[in-house]
Amino acid sequence: MTTTQTSPPDPRTMLREANLRVTGPRLAILEALENRPHSDADTVLKAVREGYGAVSMQTVYDALHAMTAHGIIRRIEPAGQSALYERRIGDNHHHLVCRRCATIVDIPCAVGETPCLTAAHESDLSSGFEIDEAEVTYWGLCAACRENTPPM
Repeated sequence: MTTTQTSPPDPRTMLREANLRVTGPRLAILEALENRPHSDADTVLKAVREGYGAVSMQTVYDALHAMTAHGIIRRIEPAGQSALYERRIGDNHHHLVCRRCATIVDIPCAVGETPCLTAAHESDLSSGFEIDEAEVTYWGLCAACRENTPPM
């Protein structure tokens, strides 16, 4: 069975459709996130400066905020880590995080019976909320960290 991966939408089109100006720094940020998913703002800044040139940290923060607010990128916040950004949006995928080295891997949305993704009681939704997405973070040790763990 052959699977085909579609290319990500054109960054210029994504920005225009969100009514955001197409600027060099925004395009460089989207390129940085395409090449380095799950990056924090500092990593994005370094990548943008390498590929684009001089840009301020405030410009990067402002662009990340605007693109997150408009659904162009996704912000994830694993416990104990800085906010991370990725371009993969709209598929409700989850993340697996290594407790030791902080490597993050995308994993598909849970399928089948998923009791943890459903509110336990009708009263949980009494405040008028309608659930439209669940964010799940799995924690463990990646293969490299497991290999470097001394036996007990």
